[in-house]
Amino acid sequence: MTTTTRDISDDTLAPRGRDKIDWAERAMPVLAAVRERFARERPLAGVRVAACLHVTAETAALVRTLQAGGADLRLCASNPLSTQDDVAASLALDDGIAVYARAGEDRPTYFAHLAAALAHRPQLVMDDGADLATLVHTRHAALGDAIVGGTEETTSGVTRLRAMARDGALRYPVIAVNDAATKHMFDNRHGTGQSTIDGILRATNRLLAGACFVVCGYGWCGRGLAARAAGMGARVIVTEVDPLRALEATMDGFQVLPIAHAAAVGDIFCTVTGNRDVIGGPEFAAMKDGAVIANAGHFDVEIDLAALAAAAPQQRRIRPSLDEFVRPDGRRIYLLAEGRLVNLAAAEGHPAAVMDLSFADQALAAEYVLQSGRALAPDVHTLPHALDEQVARLKLRALGVEFDVLSDAQRDYLAGWRSGT
Repeated sequence: MTTTTRDISDDTLAPRGRDKIDWAERAMPVLAAVRERFARERPLAGVRVAACLHVTAETAALVRTLQAGGADLRLCASNPLSTQDDVAASLALDDGIAVYARAGEDRPTYFAHLAAALAHRPQLVMDDGADLATLVHTRHAALGDAIVGGTEETTSGVTRLRAMARDGALRYPVIAVNDAATKHMFDNRHGTGQSTIDGILRATNRLLAGACFVVCGYGWCGRGLAARAAGMGARVIVTEVDPLRALEATMDGFQVLPIAHAAAVGDIFCTVTGNRDVIGGPEFAAMKDGAVIANAGHFDVEIDLAALAAAAPQQRRIRPSLDEFVRPDGRRIYLLAEGRLVNLAAAEGHPAAVMDLSFADQALAAEYVLQSGRALAPDVHTLPHALDEQVARLKLRALGVEFDVLSDAQRDYLAGWRSGT
């Protein structure tokens, strides 16, 4: 099956992409179970879907699941550096998906691809960073009335959508897939933790043992990253603005410092906050010669790239995904993946086994928001707990893990109040 409705880099890469997709799907049994049911029941039959996601082999498994459920889908990239061109080619040529994604696409192309996805007049919007939702509410307002609902995969995107809801601007209900327990407890912590270390090592080939590794932000992603850096022998420092998270990091055994103090002692820095200008001019001025900085937050705003460039008269690319900035005094600072998501731009993103959970959540959230329709208020909603539990049960079954079940007496005890002590 082929389609001419696409903008991808190289059609000839499709066979290699198919192999990558097949390999990923072998580690995604939960999504396979959802796809099998979707193929029987066709809950998305005829629904026009615009999806702005990282175009990876794992995402391909989700897209193929939505297609099995009957969706008429257009896919664009949610980050200019995360697209796997071979996967994009396979989805376009082998599955007939309208794909608009090229690795390394410039800003105008990126936004042209977003516009192409929205030109589909979607009834469902699937976001990874809320770029489609933002465009719907700014440049393409006429589409808002036709959209039944949306889903959002990331912390950064959920933050933006909640801001829209607070302002009374959000025009359709959105399921915050990121807030599902089977997403943030595993994808954010185990997925980001492992894939970020993978990206940093591929870009630098540096030894982490003995290095001072600074993790900026101790949310679920920061927790996972700090644990894995420590597991590889690094001395981990955490920076935080939330006193509860700072206390948690302290009790997890990590040193907590303001970034102004950590800047002078760190060897490797990685931001995972969802906020902007976390590392900027004063921090660059304090860093040692050879400091490495990376970002694992969704947008490339966490590192002040303009300040970094302005204070470095000499700049050059030394390795793929590694740029050297030489300050006037000769100190060198190394930026990974242009300040974009290092785990996707310099590596392959999360392992398929953890994306199995997240993308099963995405598929079920799409079905749920479409079935609920206008009954849901235009707000940010959590995935129903029953669906979260369903994904967990399917994953445990696939892993061969058995667990206990409450007896009737135990259920009655937990539901009552008369028993006392």
